[in-house]
Amino acid sequence: IGRYFVTFLDNHDQGQRFYYSAPANPHAYDDQLTMAVACLFALQGIPCLYYGTEQGLHGSGNSPEAVREALWGAPNAFDRGHPFYQAVRQVAAVRAGQPALRYGRQYFRPISGNGAQFGMSAFTPGVLAFSRILDDAEIVVVANTDPQAGWQGQVLVDLALNPPMTTYRVLFSNRRSAADVQVGPVQHKAADMVEIHHADGGVSAGPARALPVTLWPSEVVILRRL
Repeated sequence: IGRYFVTFLDNHDQGQRFYYSAPANPHAYDDQLTMAVACLFALQGIPCLYYGTEQGLHGSGNSPEAVREALWGAPNAFDRGHPFYQAVRQVAAVRAGQPALRYGRQYFRPISGNGAQFGMSAFTPGVLAFSRILDDAEIVVVANTDPQAGWQGQVLVDLALNPPMTTYRVLFSNRRSAADVQVGPVQHKAADMVEIHHADGGVSAGPARALPVTLWPSEVVILRRL
């Protein structure tokens, strides 16, 4: 899938670019865009970014031409200092430096708000959590899609790869410096102390390992096991 499956947020045939700039508050959804780009570059497949996303183009309309804005013509049209350009550059560098993000197996991870009941995010706006694993490297991606409220909880990680107290390094956050992100260490969940609802409908009771994570609104973090 990493060689043949191209993934994208939007393209020239749609009537609305993914990035929305509200007239009353033009930058209200900037974090939503950088969060989506980070997920795009971390999920399985070959990420394809529509031109102008890195410059904040946000066309919309009733015809495909509405999203085919001219990038050239204005002064400094291709601004390498644009916050979106810088975010894309950082995420692309993380992907390039982590083979697990290009070739690793992918597992969507159950989450918990109380550390006891785990399941796939069933609330709206939700929290997306998944792992990419290659050999003994595990990378965990957690994204809080709520633009108003933060999220504090735990994410299941691989039992065999994560002894208790394992720590994770922050590779990327779209909202904060790595030093400011609160994550880990890994906690052990003994058998019969947790209830885990899996994506296939099954339910298990541990043992398990969970990584505590605290996210701001519209924040995504990419983490690697040390």
